[in-house]
Amino acid sequence: MIRAVLALALAAFAAGACAPASAASLPTQIGIRIHYSHFSPDKIDVPIGVPVTFTLVNDDPIEHEWLLGDEAFHARHRLGTEAVHGDRPNEISLPPMTTKTTTITFDKPGELTFICHFPGHEAYGMVGVLRVHP
Repeated sequence: MIRAVLALALAAFAAGACAPASAASLPTQIGIRIHYSHFSPDKIDVPIGVPVTFTLVNDDPIEHEWLLGDEAFHARHRLGTEAVHGDRPNEISLPPMTTKTTTITFDKPGELTFICHFPGHEAYGMVGVLRVHP
């Protein structure tokens, strides 16, 4: 009897451990560190419909940017001429050794990317993926 109960408990635990995270269990406070011209973490999962606050820390001695959007958004920015961003929550300029905070509420599920579009930075690997979960 005890073995049967133990086996059921272990099976239930294993099923829960393998199940995908629900949106309610995803973080709403996220720290992103920029170091050696890379984002860490570079893969993020967020919930839909609630404010998510990002704290961006640039630990590099050079300027970077954090631009979050879909492919059409990034196509515009690859060719854009904005030297500094800051008026939009998904477009943040980060001078060397600075920290900035922004809050975004995502209204639809899907995948977005965050990229630094300064010359050569995207090719070097300053790219990350953000997945919005229902």
